Amino acid sequence: MKFVKLRLAGFKSFVEASEFVIEPGLTGVVGPNGCGKSNLVEAMRWVMGESSYKAMRASGMDDVIFSGSNNRPARNTAEVSLTLDNADRSAPAAFNDTETIEVIRRIEREQGSLYRINGREVRARDVQLLFADASTGARSPALVRQGQIGELIAAKPQARRAILEEAAGISGLYSRRHEAELRLKGAEQNLDRLEDVLVEIDQQLESLKRQARQATRYRSISADIRKAEATLFHLRWTAARGAVREADAELATARRAVAERATAQGEAAKNEAVAALRMPELREAEARAAAALQRLTLARGELEAEEKRARARLAELAHRIAQLDEDIAREHRLAGENEGFLEALAAETATLVADTEAAGAREREAADRLGEATVRLQASEAALTEATREAAEVAARRDSLARAIRDAGARLARLEAEAANVAREAEALAATLGPGSTITADRDRLKAAEAALATAEAATAAAETATEAARNGEAAARAPLAAAEAELNRHEAEAGTLERILAGASGRKFAPVVDRIKVAPGFEAALGAALGDDLEASLDAAAPARWTHLAGADAVEPLPDGADPLSARVEAPAELARRLARVGLVSRERGAALQARLSPGQRLVSREGDLWRWDGFTATAEAPTAATERLAQKNRLEAVLTEAALARATVGVLKETLAAAATSLADAVAAERARREAARAARTAEAEARAALARAERRQSEALARKEALDANGARLAAGIEEARAEVARAEAALAEAADPTDLQQRITVLRTEVANDRAGAAEARATADGLAREAGLRQQRLAAIERERSAWQARIANSQAHVATLAERRAAAAAEHEALAAAPDEFDEKRRALDASLGTAGATRRDAADRLAEAETGLAAADRAAREALAALSEAREGQARAEERLSAALERVREVEARIVETLEVEPGAVAALAGLGAEATLPPTAAVEDRLERLRQERERLGSVNLRAEDEVREIAERRDALVSERDDLVEAIRRLRQAIGSLNREGRERLLAAFEEVNGHFRDLFQKLFGGGTAELMLTESDDPLEAGLEIVARPPGKKPQTMTLLSGGEQALTAMSLIFAVFLTNPAPICVLDEVDAPLDDANVERFCNLVDEMTRLTDTRFLVVTHNPITMARMDRLYGVTMAERGVSQLVSVDLETAERFREAS
Repeated sequence: MKFVKLRLAGFKSFVEASEFVIEPGLTGVVGPNGCGKSNLVEAMRWVMGESSYKAMRASGMDDVIFSGSNNRPARNTAEVSLTLDNADRSAPAAFNDTETIEVIRRIEREQGSLYRINGREVRARDVQLLFADASTGARSPALVRQGQIGELIAAKPQARRAILEEAAGISGLYSRRHEAELRLKGAEQNLDRLEDVLVEIDQQLESLKRQARQATRYRSISADIRKAEATLFHLRWTAARGAVREADAELATARRAVAERATAQGEAAKNEAVAALRMPELREAEARAAAALQRLTLARGELEAEEKRARARLAELAHRIAQLDEDIAREHRLAGENEGFLEALAAETATLVADTEAAGAREREAADRLGEATVRLQASEAALTEATREAAEVAARRDSLARAIRDAGARLARLEAEAANVAREAEALAATLGPGSTITADRDRLKAAEAALATAEAATAAAETATEAARNGEAAARAPLAAAEAELNRHEAEAGTLERILAGASGRKFAPVVDRIKVAPGFEAALGAALGDDLEASLDAAAPARWTHLAGADAVEPLPDGADPLSARVEAPAELARRLARVGLVSRERGAALQARLSPGQRLVSREGDLWRWDGFTATAEAPTAATERLAQKNRLEAVLTEAALARATVGVLKETLAAAATSLADAVAAERARREAARAARTAEAEARAALARAERRQSEALARKEALDANGARLAAGIEEARAEVARAEAALAEAADPTDLQQRITVLRTEVANDRAGAAEARATADGLAREAGLRQQRLAAIERERSAWQARIANSQAHVATLAERRAAAAAEHEALAAAPDEFDEKRRALDASLGTAGATRRDAADRLAEAETGLAAADRAAREALAALSEAREGQARAEERLSAALERVREVEARIVETLEVEPGAVAALAGLGAEATLPPTAAVEDRLERLRQERERLGSVNLRAEDEVREIAERRDALVSERDDLVEAIRRLRQAIGSLNREGRERLLAAFEEVNGHFRDLFQKLFGGGTAELMLTESDDPLEAGLEIVARPPGKKPQTMTLLSGGEQALTAMSLIFAVFLTNPAPICVLDEVDAPLDDANVERFCNLVDEMTRLTDTRFLVVTHNPITMARMDRLYGVTMAERGVSQLVSVDLETAERFREAS
């Protein structure tokens, strides 16, 4: 590709659209400083993708837009386009379909840059790669800006390697390698993160499976808690309603007490008002008397204070008059001293003037002696300098040769040591890359770890299934146990209630016979109807009403047909035998029909409790008697105790079953935990094996790259060793022919002695002259100081006189005031006597008023105390009423609170809670404490479960699917990393080969060009700091004609510039760039070297297709250009281009 045209619009100072045609040969750009010549170079760098605003000499990239001038407003956009000739089709494939390529970069303020190639929008990266493949670009060494020669000279060897990379044409390769390394680093980081994510997901999956099992247990316990809460709410609601009834009765009593005490309080308040009616008048009289007494007391105090102030003022005036007398005397004394000081200053002034006149002759004599000594010293120093220069040239020549021998020897030793190190490292790498490589073993270990991981995961899945089955079995065993325990608790609670009822009824002095009777279940009402209140009688002989056994009683009449004896259903003491024998049991339908057939003393009863007596008495079974209920309770207690024993046995069996299931569950959980640990260990081992394999592959790739670098470096070092040996031999021969500097050293010693003597004489003369000048200056300074002191003393005398007058005026005023205050004490005594008489009268009046007021206040206090007591009693009654109202309100609030809690917690109406709790209308309510204990146990059991994730089962399924997807991504990343490492290794090999080849070629061209520019001498390039050419630095060693070999930084400015140009043009000859920009590189050169520089540029144009753009101020360089572009700034801040084709103009001149 060839650069054809550069077009600018709004870029820096080029506000108007300007075209800069880049033609073959040499194109010069000239113009005064500051007119915008370097802006052309920066525009070319900018359009080629420069991203640093600092390289554009700006504080931000928007600064490249024209910022305005005195006559023109600022622009909002800047655009630069570069036209390329692609006739040879050397552009990248994406842009190689046309013969002309136009690259445009446009920027808008605060919007950033936009790139286009042939009208198609592209990335900045695409533009940079386009120019990098053409061996140029924004950072190319072929674009030499102002000061860049110096930067190249001062650059570190690592930075100079970029020149070789340009020569090898691997800038684009470097960009691709860097991009591949970034991708590799990103892929490895992604793989590490993915491995971490997989470990976290495995842990999360295990946790979610445990959470799913907990969720099932949580739902079961929550159902039991809801039922227990319903029971507890029902009990609390019932208790709260009873508390409301009690609080209502208490409130009625409190209201009656409040009414009675309100009447008593009204009477006491009336008495208090009557007593308080006279109090204002008495208080006012006492206050008037007290106020009069207070006024007189204050007047007496003010009189004493005024007297005290007058006496203090008299003492102060006396002291002030004495002080003013002392001040006036002191001022008179100081005025006399000031006159003495003025006389002393006048005498010192006369002495100094006389000394100044006498010192003038001595100063002129000292100046003459100093001039003569200076002339002698200059002559001796010139002779010493010349002798020293001659000796230095001889010594420098010998030192240069000796240093050349040492440098060459050191270089030879260094190269041999480097060659030995390279050989040893190559042998070590060969051993590393040999058959004993660990990559195969690492791959085998990875396969074994993957197989072990699959086995462990299968075992873990089986253990999870077994654990789930054991957990289901444990849950299945727990539900019957809970039901059995609930049944046992219900039976025990009912039995306890019945035992308390029966125990309360049996707490009498004589036990009733009913406690000794046992009746078949269902026949309690029949026995109660048959015996009635007689069941309450005792068998005790001491009881007033008792049953007695009668021996030899009459035979019992048989019962009517159809009536069964009740005694068959009853077990009773013998004392009741005769009575029970006369009681028959019939159905309710037949009782009335059989009543007429009863013998005297006989009676019929039904199972329901109906009674038919022989004398015609009939009673229906409407209300059971207390004895009947007691018999039923006894029978119920026996049945409940039997059922409780059966439930207890059932609970024991179920507990054993649950314990066995829990043991099985614990064993299964332990086995699952062990399997999970084994799977986790296998997963860790698999990850470690995979990482070890990746590290081994990385080490092998690095070792291969290192071996290639060592091979190339070994060949380079062998050539360098041969060259160093030849250089040592040449330097040793030259040193043997050098001259001996002994005679010159002896002559220098004599001349140094003469110079030392002349310097001592000159120093002595200079010291004498300086001392005289210093004394004269001190005298002048003292004269000026004396004049300033005289003015100051005169001012002090004037100030003292004014101060004395002021002090006299102040003393006269103080004396007048002192005389006026001398008569004040007599007036104060007369006023004090009058006030004392008035104070006695006012004090007696105030005491009488106070006594009357105290008597009235005593009566008022008694009435007030009675009123307060009545009010306290009323308040106490009202407080009692308020407490009763509060208790009623609290009871009602408790009812509402319980109802609200029921609706909120259970979401049912209070009336439906009993049904939700499983309590029937006639069911015995369990104790509240037992329900609360069971509810607390259930809640604690649920709390022990901790936080429960009810979506755990769904999350387990989602996480498992995600894990499978991540495992697939991990495998893809491992394969991508392997391919990227292979690609980077291939790029490194190619770059290393091309860089070494370019180094040899550039080094050869550099030597030739150096000799052409300097007219002799030698120079070479060296790779330093690393054995790998891709990481090594580039050092330049030059030896201009007649000088020793040295690095560039030790050369003069012009030598450095010529050496750097030799290197740049050597790169051109190796891999010519399509464009070369030289911005004032000839500035440090003299005319002779400028001619050499121009000759070299001409030769480059003949040898290469490079188009040169030279910015210069040198007329010699201008004359050698094929065409010139002038950059002018006729309008301040606005640049314009003017072109002249010198070659065409020369042809016109010759033709004319």
